[in-house]
Amino acid sequence: MRCFVTGGAGFIGSYLVRTLLDAGHSVVCVDNESSEGHESFAWDSRATNINKDVNDLTALDFQQIDVVFHLAAEVSIQRCISNPSKTLESNVAGTFNVLNCASVSGVKRVVFSSSSSVYGLNEFGPAGQNESSPIDCLNIYATSKLMGEQLCKLYGKATDSRSLDTVCLRYFNVYGEGQSDKGQYCPVVAVFRRQKKEGIPLTVVGDGLQTRDYIHVSDVVSANITAATLSKTFKGEIYNIGTGTSYSVLEIANTIAGKDGSIEFLSPRTGEARHTRCNYAKAFEQLLWLPKVNLMDWLKKTA
Repeated sequence: MRCFVTGGAGFIGSYLVRTLLDAGHSVVCVDNESSEGHESFAWDSRATNINKDVNDLTALDFQQIDVVFHLAAEVSIQRCISNPSKTLESNVAGTFNVLNCASVSGVKRVVFSSSSSVYGLNEFGPAGQNESSPIDCLNIYATSKLMGEQLCKLYGKATDSRSLDTVCLRYFNVYGEGQSDKGQYCPVVAVFRRQKKEGIPLTVVGDGLQTRDYIHVSDVVSANITAATLSKTFKGEIYNIGTGTSYSVLEIANTIAGKDGSIEFLSPRTGEARHTRCNYAKAFEQLLWLPKVNLMDWLKKTA
């Protein structure tokens, strides 16, 4: 399979690039190294690497490409809020450029990385949030991801020259080795592990009883590859990618801190979901995908 990965030098993208190369696929990787969360970027020398932005159309040469994995985006909540026009340029215009170039180049499928942040503060039942749960975008980042999904649906359902098979994956809270541990809104798993390593108190926002569904990066990568290789027409179909199990921030902090660690409580932040939990039944039924890594097992193994 001939693959093109946007954002391929970042956290999730680099895992995907490496996994594809290890499986014998050819990979073209484009990344503009704009993320502030990385001190270095994970380029794989086995891939064809392009240091450009997806809004630079010269970077999007999809000739002879079978599948495009579109992960490139502005993901820093702080930067999205402070510069919404740049967020829309990167996440919406950039997605349009990827889809448009793919549609005229004979690409078989585009796999789009979306986000569970589109569910916002809406309540959910015992089964968790599914793809039909109400949408409640709380910030420009979530809005940009929702707009990206709509563009994927537009191209997926087109019957003219724009026709392009697309599939959208809504990730829940992704964690794993190599993720960013900088910034106010970076993943708590990474922050706690850094604080533990530095010997300082682990900082818990609010009471720590808020819960999240944490999905390991390897499971996210397997979902991408499964969505790319199935003999199925998706037409912009959306799938939740999570574990179906939620853990509180305090549970995670206590596990990482251990007996010799300490925890410091900070003021709560407004406008954040109290609980999230993924219902991935649709991904299991239609993609035959299952998550394999349990957060607590991983934390204990990598402590």
